Amino acid sequence: MLGNVVTGTSVLAPAGMLGELSSGLDVTIRGAALLITFGAIVLCIGSPLMAWLTSRMERRTLLAATVAVLAATNAASAFAPDYASLLVIRLIMLAIGALYTPQAAGTAGLIAPLEKRGSTIAYVFLGWSLAAAIGVPLVTFMASRYGWRAVYGGIGGIGFVSFILLAWRLPVGLFGAPVDLKTWADVGRNPMIGLLLLITTLEMSGQMLLYTFMGPLLSKLTQASPNAIGLVFAIFGVLSFIGIVIATRIVDVWGAYRTSFLFTVLMLTGIAGWAFGAGIYVLMACSVAVWGLAFAATNSMQQVRLVGAAPELASASVALNTSVIYVGQAIGSAIGGALFARDLFYEAGYVSAAFIALALMLVILTSRFSRA
Repeated sequence: MLGNVVTGTSVLAPAGMLGELSSGLDVTIRGAALLITFGAIVLCIGSPLMAWLTSRMERRTLLAATVAVLAATNAASAFAPDYASLLVIRLIMLAIGALYTPQAAGTAGLIAPLEKRGSTIAYVFLGWSLAAAIGVPLVTFMASRYGWRAVYGGIGGIGFVSFILLAWRLPVGLFGAPVDLKTWADVGRNPMIGLLLLITTLEMSGQMLLYTFMGPLLSKLTQASPNAIGLVFAIFGVLSFIGIVIATRIVDVWGAYRTSFLFTVLMLTGIAGWAFGAGIYVLMACSVAVWGLAFAATNSMQQVRLVGAAPELASASVALNTSVIYVGQAIGSAIGGALFARDLFYEAGYVSAAFIALALMLVILTSRFSRA
């Protein structure tokens, strides 16, 4: 779970300090946001590829080594002399880091008893919620006071702690099912898996369209100060943490489908509230709170549903789910950048809501295939 904190913060950090990166590296806000877009492209390719290349590796070695690379590359980012160097370091960081989240979910499935598999996978994914709840607000706070280099150094330090703990405490001798070409073919023939992956793509595209530019949008629409922007990120993160705790508690009783439906409705409610309340800081902050409840919970439920839909294909399907999360990040941040560059600040919320509404329709459709 702590490794997912490091991974999530590494992926999301630029969103919390776009202004500082823009001024410090002498690029536009949209140019700074390309750190997220290009990184997401590497992640979406790297996740299934790394799952295939590393599927036969012992899990403690694999996870500890991955976090060690994340720690080292974050530390190196603190000393990047220019934008091009930072981008190259980030792409290396995320090419390796792509494997952590799916392999951590698979490892949790190996450790947990069958009746606790859903809540355990959701707990491991809690790290991403903590990255949003604590990591990104701290990024915003530190970057505004100490600069973006201090942020990368701090993430590198936390990554080193995570590496030590994984190497020390994770059980030895854990091996998942090998991923081969037949596995990918079986995944491709499973309609439930296909629908779930499409839902993940739509949900993440809609969310990252706003989340990537949440700070600059709040500044443009409400003239919010850095502290006020940091508060909204904190609200989002804290409610994201609360949401996944609730999801973890109810999923074993409600089932993953009903839990997923609930939180997708909350996501749509929050983002629609942002769209209708754009320009009014209090309304936007309250909408972010509702949206935050669903952010990590829906992602974790997608992982649980994929494992439940085809347990024998979980290593591949969860890796693909992580991959399409990053596809969604790339799509969303690219669309958000295009809208931001054209001063379409109000329209962004409505475009985001359209993505989530379509995702909700597909969630309802999956109930016909399975209750996984």
